[in-house]
Amino acid sequence: MPKKIPVRQCVACRQQKEKPQLARITRTPQGDIVYDPKGKAPGRGAYLCKSVSCLEKAIKSRALARALDCQIPDEVYDTLRQQLMEEGAQDGE
Repeated sequence: MPKKIPVRQCVACRQQKEKPQLARITRTPQGDIVYDPKGKAPGRGAYLCKSVSCLEKAIKSRALARALDCQIPDEVYDTLRQQLMEEGAQDGE
């Protein structure tokens, strides 16, 4: 029997995809917002497609801030944008 892969929904475009295809953004118990490439960090998580366009959409609609239930500073968005671009370059996208 094949192993079941969990499905999650992008907070920006609302598409459902397999968990490894999405980027997990986490609000840690200390209140920091971090990119969680392994998907194992403790805290409240939200999922985004691994594209800058979905991040921009989430910023504009404040979907990421709503999903993580906190205010997100612009510097954090800049860091997330850079990390998503780096990961996209590694994936060959």
